[in-house]
Amino acid sequence: MDFKFENEDEKFREEVIDFIDKELPWNWRELDLDAEDDDDKILVRQFKKKLGEKGWLTMAWPEEYGGQAASHMRQVVFNEEMAYRGIPVGDAGIRMVGPILMLYGTDEQKKQFLPQIAGAEINWSQGYSEPDSGSDLASLQTRAVEDGDDFVVSGSKIWNSAHADSDWMFMLVRTNPDAPKHRGISFVLTELEGTEGVTIEKIPMMWNAYRGLATFSDVRIPKKNLVGEQDRGWYVGAALLDFERSGVDRPAKAKKVLEDLVQFCKTTQKNGRLLSEDPIIRRELADLAVQIETTRLMCYNVAWMQSKDLIPNMEASITKAYGTEMINRLYGLGVKIMGIHGQLEPESKWAPLAGRIENAWLRSFGGMVAAGTSEIQRSVIATRGLGLPRG
Repeated sequence: MDFKFENEDEKFREEVIDFIDKELPWNWRELDLDAEDDDDKILVRQFKKKLGEKGWLTMAWPEEYGGQAASHMRQVVFNEEMAYRGIPVGDAGIRMVGPILMLYGTDEQKKQFLPQIAGAEINWSQGYSEPDSGSDLASLQTRAVEDGDDFVVSGSKIWNSAHADSDWMFMLVRTNPDAPKHRGISFVLTELEGTEGVTIEKIPMMWNAYRGLATFSDVRIPKKNLVGEQDRGWYVGAALLDFERSGVDRPAKAKKVLEDLVQFCKTTQKNGRLLSEDPIIRRELADLAVQIETTRLMCYNVAWMQSKDLIPNMEASITKAYGTEMINRLYGLGVKIMGIHGQLEPESKWAPLAGRIENAWLRSFGGMVAAGTSEIQRSVIATRGLGLPRG
């Protein structure tokens, strides 16, 4: 079977590459930007605006919502080229909020938010995990009490991008505390900027970055911001996770990392010979190359399912579990190949590849937890995909 893209899609790939070379405001070969960093986010948003003006951020969306009604595979081509160069454009609004509003949102919500997302005019953060409710997300305790036309919300959401000047947050809140824990949860949208009762703190990460802790004290959220049915938000939130878990960015980014590691081995000697001549290192690099290609094809399958209006449930969990673990193995191999120097942080002048491998290796452990741990993904695959009984 030939897995080539259509000729028009390959022509589009060249157009994207040419646009990046001309318009990207930083050197992607040397810098690894974090869209949540105070300085990096300015450059990222500047470039996203240009992409939004071309309609590329959401090209697979219907035209009425700011898209181009392009094929999902055309969107995959775009996402691959961006991820290969480490360009963080696939934010929560594009990947998660937009698709969910198309499925469950009201006409008013679609009209208000979708054009802003397509034009990179609004930034979103995710209100799922809580300080005491991470992997067991259904145990969340953030309360939303009905009061007239509003919900009054109290609680905390952590590990999000609220600290990076997010305009809005999509949240899971408990609207019926007496219902079973997977019931009584609702999916709501809340504005962060200038909203009374919202406090945001920075939480330091071990890879020289921050995430947010958002605390809500009697925050009023209009009921018109409820997405889907009240007390049935768990199913909206679960569908959103399928979009979050299915990204082709992992194998695309991994391909570039593998190329960097191969080049490092071709130019670095140990005990008088090039690392590239070590049969053990060659075998391990080849094994990762196979894993990257396997992940890429898994992601293509997810995109194909979406093109057929299917929701990739088990398939998204497969790509998420395998993809994040592959990333961890890749960076772990990089640290191993570099030896003791591979443990140096980016600030050290002696750090190989400017410390990008060490930094990303630390970050990769969080990747196996965020959006559902690998254990949760395997449970989804077993129960929803294979029909096995719950343990």
